[in-house]
Amino acid sequence: MSKIKDKLLIDIGSTYFKVGTASNVEQHFRDFNKDIYDDLTYKCGETLHNYHKDDIFICSSANGGLSTLIIGITDSFSLKYATNIAFNSGINIIDTVLYKNIEKTSIPSDLIDVVIVVGGINSVEGIFDEKLYTFLKQIKYSNIVYVGSELDAPTLQNNIENLVVLPNIIDNKLHIIEENLKEYLTNLYQADIMGKDDIKHLYDITSNQIYSTPYIVNKTLPLINSKFSVVDPYLLVDIGGATTDIHYSKDLVDDNIVTENEYDRLVFKKLGVYKSKESLIFAAKNNEFVYELLSHLKVTENIFEEQNDKALRVLMQLAIFLVLCKVSNYRKAYVNLKLLSLNSLVLTGGITKVLTQEECEDIVDFFYKKILNSEHNPTIVMDSNYDIWTLGLNQ
Repeated sequence: MSKIKDKLLIDIGSTYFKVGTASNVEQHFRDFNKDIYDDLTYKCGETLHNYHKDDIFICSSANGGLSTLIIGITDSFSLKYATNIAFNSGINIIDTVLYKNIEKTSIPSDLIDVVIVVGGINSVEGIFDEKLYTFLKQIKYSNIVYVGSELDAPTLQNNIENLVVLPNIIDNKLHIIEENLKEYLTNLYQADIMGKDDIKHLYDITSNQIYSTPYIVNKTLPLINSKFSVVDPYLLVDIGGATTDIHYSKDLVDDNIVTENEYDRLVFKKLGVYKSKESLIFAAKNNEFVYELLSHLKVTENIFEEQNDKALRVLMQLAIFLVLCKVSNYRKAYVNLKLLSLNSLVLTGGITKVLTQEECEDIVDFFYKKILNSEHNPTIVMDSNYDIWTLGLNQ
């Protein structure tokens, strides 16, 4: 493990929490009948007692992150840029709306934490009209931010209550300007944490800011070679209880998004193996290759109804397969990764405590042969000791 010195590092997940010292990382399954603070102090009280508040650093994904809806003018610029910034700020995107289709878009029923409206360079005017205001009146949201053409900002402010206006994320050369929106979204996440009693209570044990876990993992990526034998370009897949996160090297994409980050992130909010198990099964049943995969694994679809170790292993293998499908050319998604160029696939999260190296290699091999029709096999690296997140939090 990286040298933690006198720090205590804590990651609060939706299903597990992990505690890292200089010598080891402990993992504890959460007791959902207890407040996170009470559960943590009950299970790790002796360890916590040995550290000063200044030396305890916490990241969390337990509050589920913020949900966002993005409304943009084009797939190739405004939607893509805003999506890129939101993902890298640790935000979960529930949907994107192409403005020309806004009248035909289904209305989300859930409360949205933040709506992002974006479009046009600063010399363009009159992009949005009554269609936007009609759509916004039909949805429930807590925050709304505009990061499009500055010429349209006054009109939108007059028509949208509590609209936050930030500088355009698209410059006149069609490059991405990310810092203002990224800072706004990060601060919203902090405010959300401060509003959640069980997370807020954790400030009783630390005097440091609590960060979003995906944000911390993104900080880790440039440092990963200090701990693991990873060859660029690589993909890191974090399969947890509620979501599956992907962090990937920029050279796996063709899109020339000008940004300071060497790595990008995707989150699949409905591909976890505990809290979002039902939606994972739904996604599996709707994948045309899954029944062939189940046959390959020597099980039937009855495995979806079972509650045992075998069923959990199969679900985790399916999560790997479905995520690779989602970022391959097999699916038209926000991003398609050049998976035939992939050298290393790093697996972390609860999955590494359940699946063996061989079981993971088997699924990846099946994916490449069946979906990509290729014998290519990236090296599988298992973060079995949950060391990866400690690298970023230790910064």
